[in-house]
Amino acid sequence: MPDDLPAASPSPGDPALRRLPSVDRLLGLAAPLIARHGRAETTDALRAGLAEARRAPDALPDAEALLATAALRLDARARPGLRPLFNLTGTVLHTNLGRALLAEAAIEAATAAMRDAVALEYDLGTGHRGERDDHLRVLLRELTGAEDATVVNNNAAAVLLALNAVGEGREAIVSRGELIEIGGAFRMPDIMARAGVRLVEVGTTNRTHARDYESALRPETGLILKVHTSNYRIEGFTAEVDGARLAAIARRAGVPLLNDLGSGTLADLARYGLAREPTVREAVAEGADLVTFSGDKLLGGPQAGFVVGRRDLIAAINRNPLKRALRLDKIRLAALEATLRLYRDPDRLAERLPTLRLLARPAEAIAAQAARLLPEVARLLPGFAVTVCECRSQIGSGALPVETIPSAALRIAGSGRALERLAASLRGLERPVIGRLRDGALLWDLRCLEDEAGLLAGLRGLG
Repeated sequence: MPDDLPAASPSPGDPALRRLPSVDRLLGLAAPLIARHGRAETTDALRAGLAEARRAPDALPDAEALLATAALRLDARARPGLRPLFNLTGTVLHTNLGRALLAEAAIEAATAAMRDAVALEYDLGTGHRGERDDHLRVLLRELTGAEDATVVNNNAAAVLLALNAVGEGREAIVSRGELIEIGGAFRMPDIMARAGVRLVEVGTTNRTHARDYESALRPETGLILKVHTSNYRIEGFTAEVDGARLAAIARRAGVPLLNDLGSGTLADLARYGLAREPTVREAVAEGADLVTFSGDKLLGGPQAGFVVGRRDLIAAINRNPLKRALRLDKIRLAALEATLRLYRDPDRLAERLPTLRLLARPAEAIAAQAARLLPEVARLLPGFAVTVCECRSQIGSGALPVETIPSAALRIAGSGRALERLAASLRGLERPVIGRLRDGALLWDLRCLEDEAGLLAGLRGLG
């Protein structure tokens, strides 16, 4: 037979294959696997292992090896995709890694809502049907100074719904410099088109003046839209119209002003040593008729989009059919309510809200942590040069894009291929470790590391 022809597959009657145990025999030995994964899943895994063995009859596994292979296959299949990991990227609100970590109070509230029936749309006082937004309305009014509030599943949805409810079929005036693109190539002009409003651009990319808005006002104008450029900055020869002056222009024209804050914050970040961002309360006080902002960024809660503002406009938004399609379930509402309650106690907010706690960590404390971890990490990663270095953390998710925070990192240096293999192995751990490759090294920014023992335990499993 020519050398380049494939070898013949073993026939079902091959005597060597008769040494393989039957599926029934293996199932009789697989009680622990059946208890963990179920009989059907275990049977499929054992059959897959036997099929592989039949394709390589020169090295037939015994029953113990087949059970071990099935266990590995079943464990890999059962491993959740959304499992905890170590975020050592240096980006606190990392969109790809789930953004904000929830406060313990929010986790407990969400768990309770999952476990039991709750009064989601039931008024315990009257015994009649209630409104699910009522669970947040009082808190949002208190924390923002707005007349009323509503909530949907993210801020893009909040903007879409507000635009559609207030300006459908009419024109929306917006500065050219505020026509942002957010993650996943979603652009403000596209959201406006889907909302059914006609975009009217005013000003230029870097400079927009009050007269630009005033000259664009027409009977067809439905609203003025202001977009906080939270995910980029234009510097140099610039000009924009602030919220208070824009609110006065809108008021004189008899049209509402919608101020989209994007990331949004309910607290003065300067208090925690961070660059200042406009707060929702300030935007309301400036005179915006509606303000939209996120729940899972600087606010530090689960994914959500808030709309606060004039009572009549919020009522129109809640009557919009889109509101039902974009509403939240009981789990996120419970977590949001618990998160918002934390803002009633600003003195302990950074201690209890993970987002602020991580953002406010002093660089000196992180550097001390890096020095503490260095010897053991170096021992667990033989063949790599591990050192401590200074670095800069990012807030992430489009918040304060040009602002970075002093931090410290472990720098792991080695050959390019070795680093890539290491990064892949770290991603394959039961609790993956995610850093960033930069300048020929793997960098672990420790700003978000609160479980040192867990990290070291995971590294011990690399070998």
